[in-house]
Amino acid sequence: MSCAYDAESGLFTIHTQNSTYQMVADEHRYLLHLYYGARTEGDLRYLVTYADRSGMCASPHDVQDRTYSLDVLPQEYAFQGGGDMRSPLLVVRDAHGTFGCDLRYVRHEIRDGKYALKGLPAVYSDTEDDGAQTLSITLTDARLGLEVELLYGVLPKLDIITRAAIIKNAGAEKIVIKRAQTACLDMVHGTFDAITFCGRHAMERRPSRRHVGHGSLSVGSRRGMSSNQYNPLMILCDRDATETSGRAWSMSFVYSGGFLAEIEMDQFDQVRMQMGLTDEQFSYPLKPGEQLIAPEVILTYSNAGLERISHNLHRCMRKHVCRGPWRDRPRPILINSWEAAYFDFNGDSLARLADKAAELGIEMLVMDDGWFGERKDDLRALGDWTVNEQKLGGPLRQLADYVNSVGLKFGIWVEPEMVSEDSDLFRAHPDWALSIPGKDPVLGRDQLVLDMSRKDVRDNLFEQLCGILDQANIEYVKWDYNRSIVDVYSRLAEDQGRVLYDYVLGLYDLLERIIQRYPTLLIEGCSAGGGRFDAGMLYYTPQIWTSDNTDAHDRMTIQYGTSFGYPCSSMGAHVSACPNEINGREVPLSCRGTVAMAGGGFGYELDLLELPERACEIIKGQVKRYHEIEHLVREGLYYRLSSPLTDAIAAWGYVAEDGSEALVSAVVMNVEGYGVANYVVPRGLTRGALYHEEYSDTVYAADAIMDMGIPLPVGSAPYMSRMYHFVRIDG
Repeated sequence: MSCAYDAESGLFTIHTQNSTYQMVADEHRYLLHLYYGARTEGDLRYLVTYADRSGMCASPHDVQDRTYSLDVLPQEYAFQGGGDMRSPLLVVRDAHGTFGCDLRYVRHEIRDGKYALKGLPAVYSDTEDDGAQTLSITLTDARLGLEVELLYGVLPKLDIITRAAIIKNAGAEKIVIKRAQTACLDMVHGTFDAITFCGRHAMERRPSRRHVGHGSLSVGSRRGMSSNQYNPLMILCDRDATETSGRAWSMSFVYSGGFLAEIEMDQFDQVRMQMGLTDEQFSYPLKPGEQLIAPEVILTYSNAGLERISHNLHRCMRKHVCRGPWRDRPRPILINSWEAAYFDFNGDSLARLADKAAELGIEMLVMDDGWFGERKDDLRALGDWTVNEQKLGGPLRQLADYVNSVGLKFGIWVEPEMVSEDSDLFRAHPDWALSIPGKDPVLGRDQLVLDMSRKDVRDNLFEQLCGILDQANIEYVKWDYNRSIVDVYSRLAEDQGRVLYDYVLGLYDLLERIIQRYPTLLIEGCSAGGGRFDAGMLYYTPQIWTSDNTDAHDRMTIQYGTSFGYPCSSMGAHVSACPNEINGREVPLSCRGTVAMAGGGFGYELDLLELPERACEIIKGQVKRYHEIEHLVREGLYYRLSSPLTDAIAAWGYVAEDGSEALVSAVVMNVEGYGVANYVVPRGLTRGALYHEEYSDTVYAADAIMDMGIPLPVGSAPYMSRMYHFVRIDG
């Protein structure tokens, strides 16, 4: 059993393979957090200290004990109104406009299997024998009739614990939820760093490591999406933690909208880590009988450094977040028309591109933006999802059939959540766009955002998208979203503070309907590149376009940061033209291929018809090589062997779970005159074993290369790249 309750002590204990999580419903029925760390046994209540720390630390009225204050004690679900003046998870306003609640334990349940959340993505149990369990703990406020059900999902073999909260109005009057976060971890002592993942459009998820001192350190998104600027992933670790040593705790939000992640050190040097919904423009009314679900947070712990945090999360995301037939299958190598032609294409030019792609071994053609309505540029026609047959020279089926006839799959680009003012849809239904009456709307990419909180809007989009998908053999959809939400006003909402949350639920509803109708369809998520790269989207789209920036130099940093929380199988990564369209950098085609092959959604984004013969031969070789190593990229344990932010080389590797095979890639980042030799040092190989390196036909001892490495050529030019494919010699 992973979950246990001791009625005499009030202790709740959760065990995974390598960790223990413990809390207690104490004699006053408050739920206190005790421990989350290395697996252990016993009663850990001794970790909590009680002392009179002055009257400034208030005590509940019925406790009558100045040594007892929620302002000091570690909380399991911190709420506003009980005397805890640290950052809360829950803030409630009652029908009279008064803030404050008092949550006490009333009951619990332990059951086999992992809970699910209505209308929201969540980690799921893959098999009946994986030992998954759910612990449900209910807290109530008798005055308000408020119930909060805390859900803990346990995947013991993966060292994963998930948390969610269902906030219910079981009273007689309306209440308003002003803040609804999901999880916190209270550390009673320690010296820590916080690692967050910041950036911007075309430069997402750069790791930022900072010391945790007094005060609050927070990241989040107010943009209506998880955002290019901050990712809903946060790691707390020992100050001296490295890839392979030290303690670390992580939180990942299974949600694609606005969020807040925070780490706060209080006046007694205690540290609280928390994550959940942003309270910016959030005000969620609950009538009697209604409920609000605080989306899931994935927790994992490591006492062996950051690498194990990533391995735990990768296994979880690959097998227990991603779903559908593409979860465990190689994704087709594709050519996307965007950087090949932008809006300037027709049916004949796409057919020629397909012919060339088939010649090079590429497996799918994706027709990007510009195929529908009057879409001549990005100023018009979003929302009008009808095929422009004049531009394509005939029906969509005609083009798709031709692409299939030369041996390629066929895919399309869509941006269903957006609408252009110059569109038939907007002219017919201007009220369907999020906009504030009497205020000129703020545009992004010359487009408005459709009100996905409305069922009639979603129904229209579902009908339009089905009308397209039913026309031809479309096996892939790139689902884009290219602006932030600024004007938050829905004409059907009772309280505008619920719109952004309901928008995300509406998005999930539409995606789920599409998936159920087209279960074999591969959907790639996209939001101006990596603006919605989160666990919530991975539940519906098993791969996500990692960034609009396809420059290999920048992509090494972007993919490095992304790897801390997300598996390489989920990363869309393409070889694009040089000079790069965003930064003008020139990188050799061989290096561009090495970097793009680090993602499970490998492909090309350039005009194949303009390439010289030598470049075509290189692409043929890359396609062949990717087929050889794809299974390792998709399923292998990932190792960050160096940092592209600080080191002279960028190196990364993948090792089969049983150690039988490995792939190591390296790129020279910096070159100095008569410089020192650079060595690639793998990890994860089987100690004592010999490995055959396939590309050089060389045998290496695992112990030697994991201790000293393999030298790269001295005097290598910038962006010289190498790949090493190791196969263990057994017997």
